Amino acid sequence: MIAHLQRASNTVGLLSYPYGPGERGDHVSPRLIAGEGHGAPIELLAEPGSLPYLAHALDAPVERLGARVPAQPTWICSVRSDPRQPDLTDSQWAAVARRLVDVTGIAPEGDPDACRWIAVRHRPRQVHVVATIAREDGSLHNGYRDAFRLQSECHLLAAELGHLPIAPQSTPRTQETRMPSPSITITAEPSGSVSTKGASDDLSATLLKHAGFQQIDDWYGRRHRLPTTTPTDDRAAIATHAAKMLRAARYGVDLDPALDTTKAFTSANPLGPYAAGAELLRLTEQIRSAETGADLKQALDHLLDPEHGALERIREALEAAGEQITDLDDEAFQLADRFGFAEDFVHSAMSELVDSEDELLGVGRPQQPSDQAQTRSRWLPQFRGAAVAASPAAAKAQVSASPDARSTQPSAASIPPRAPGPRL
Repeated sequence: MIAHLQRASNTVGLLSYPYGPGERGDHVSPRLIAGEGHGAPIELLAEPGSLPYLAHALDAPVERLGARVPAQPTWICSVRSDPRQPDLTDSQWAAVARRLVDVTGIAPEGDPDACRWIAVRHRPRQVHVVATIAREDGSLHNGYRDAFRLQSECHLLAAELGHLPIAPQSTPRTQETRMPSPSITITAEPSGSVSTKGASDDLSATLLKHAGFQQIDDWYGRRHRLPTTTPTDDRAAIATHAAKMLRAARYGVDLDPALDTTKAFTSANPLGPYAAGAELLRLTEQIRSAETGADLKQALDHLLDPEHGALERIREALEAAGEQITDLDDEAFQLADRFGFAEDFVHSAMSELVDSEDELLGVGRPQQPSDQAQTRSRWLPQFRGAAVAASPAAAKAQVSASPDARSTQPSAASIPPRAPGPRL
């Protein structure tokens, strides 16, 4: 089960998608399966011809905020289940939606001042949950880590539904008895030669001679070395090759770093052929060295840019991999779906970090009081009456907004503890 989280500035425009035909004409019988309007008759308004009225009902707490209205007050979560598993019923999807708005704090169970929300089902294995982040008491929902909480709850729901594969039981392996491996040291001498010390058995001698070392037998015993006339690059190449063969034969090899050609990747490309990984490693170092919020934003822009950032490129690569698997083998749909799920997780990560540029610029800066309130003009149909009916908590919000009233914040004690969600 995967959840996509997005924010929007226009509720009525957003509702036109789940109640419309869909991008591929695959929306069938859009219908309201759950929701909470705090007095607004959302059940009567949840029809394609009444979307402006329904949007106005959801937006009523937003309108009461006045100049404090955020730029994107509409919260939408698209949830879809594993296509390899049986679909859920409307009542099961409604229970899923209630758990998601509960775990994110959009509408905690039993909270009379929770945000208004609806859940619309318009196609198999998918539901859209739409809410506005203005609470009935005049406060705003804090969406920090909503995407993380959604994915965690979706994983829990999938486990409860039995949609997660059972991990195979590991078979204990017979403990292997290994003899201590002989050790060989390959060092560069001040004279320019390369010599070996340690094991001097026939196998190691054969491997060293095959690599290019000369064998010397004198009163010191059997030894191997390279002549001082061997070019520097050849010395390193021969020593590295000898070390690889000895290690393959299960010898312990201590190779002088100056003779290890594999270390050549460290300066130019620390990951060898994995150029993309090396570039992300360089970006990580740039992020760690940022001294101001502006420096941090500049570095993270290479990661978060919605069009050219690394996360978007990774998402596209996973999407292309799933499509290519399907093109190459129609029967490999399960593997293609796994790449599709991975793409969804990357998309969710991008959704979690959307619109973070301004906050990054403020990192490390002292907070200054703002003298100008943010203003915003947006179109809302002039529909009044039952659609804007407020809950009893709205009256309290209006009183608290007056200049003579003492502002209050809802305490944690006023919200009853969350009851266990329905197990489907």
